[in-house]
Amino acid sequence: MIAGELASEYESLRVLITGGLGFIGSTLARELVEAGADVVLVDSLIPEYGGREDNVSDIRDRVRINISDVRDRHSVESLVRDQHVIFNLAGQTSHLDSMTDPETDLEINCRSQLSLLEACRRNNPEARVVFASTRQLYGRPRYLPVDEEHPLAPVDVNGINKLAGEWYHLVYEDVYGIPVSVLRLTNTFGPRMRVKDARQTFLGWWIRLLLTGQELTIFGDGVQRRDFSYVDDAVNAFLLAGFRDEAVGEVFNLASTEVVSLVELAELIIRINGNGTYRLVPFPDARKRIDIGDYFGDSSKIERALGWASTVSLEQGLDRTLAFYREHGKAFWNE
Repeated sequence: MIAGELASEYESLRVLITGGLGFIGSTLARELVEAGADVVLVDSLIPEYGGREDNVSDIRDRVRINISDVRDRHSVESLVRDQHVIFNLAGQTSHLDSMTDPETDLEINCRSQLSLLEACRRNNPEARVVFASTRQLYGRPRYLPVDEEHPLAPVDVNGINKLAGEWYHLVYEDVYGIPVSVLRLTNTFGPRMRVKDARQTFLGWWIRLLLTGQELTIFGDGVQRRDFSYVDDAVNAFLLAGFRDEAVGEVFNLASTEVVSLVELAELIIRINGNGTYRLVPFPDARKRIDIGDYFGDSSKIERALGWASTVSLEQGLDRTLAFYREHGKAFWNE
């Protein structure tokens, strides 16, 4: 449930979520429906990208679903009309896929973003737009924790195209006055994330391995440090950015104050699960070339500006996520 201020802000609003049948999009949709919003979900349901109609099975009769691709300009033109808020979550998130198929990454993460913004400019320039960006834009950190002033130096095609998509949003806010906000996400996890493979998140793949009795593998020496954001905290950030005037034209990091090495993460998730093992393996060449080493962010800007805070601990989030996949996992890794 959305409490207090957030609930009152979204009641009766028309809201569009691109990538709405995916992990974060479906979680966001569930909160908006509870708030009384009129919600439209658009998703291409491309199998590799994680969208699933089952992700909204419990609210299916309370949302409208449009199966279309953000690369379809004609579809996007009609979808943005009359919306009060657009949560733009559609994207290609696999770093490895972006290196093996850069043209598709360009189409989805760059050109399609420009098409959506052009559709807003022509048909609905007053709509609030919140864009899901990524910490991958920073590349290999020059200092830690990484704040929004850190230099941008992507190490892969995905990061470059996401950076272009982000800048399109900011330029359209500056030049055309479209009220845009940007959230740079980091290692978001929770129920309904993709666990079929490691295409989108290694943590989802770890959960599948753990719950099917297989050994976890960690690339390198396992001392790489990361921070993780539970999906409920990420959704709260989207909701705040969707109506607070202080968010317009701004870029915000989402980060956690908990920082762990990959070995520490493996040991924690194994302890919560009650059993499991892990081993260290050499980095595959393709992954080593785009690995960023240590990364953890600084979210003090969004805390100051919007009052956002990470409220779900890493242990709590892992416990909830494991419980969800113990009950529903087969539907996710056998599809």
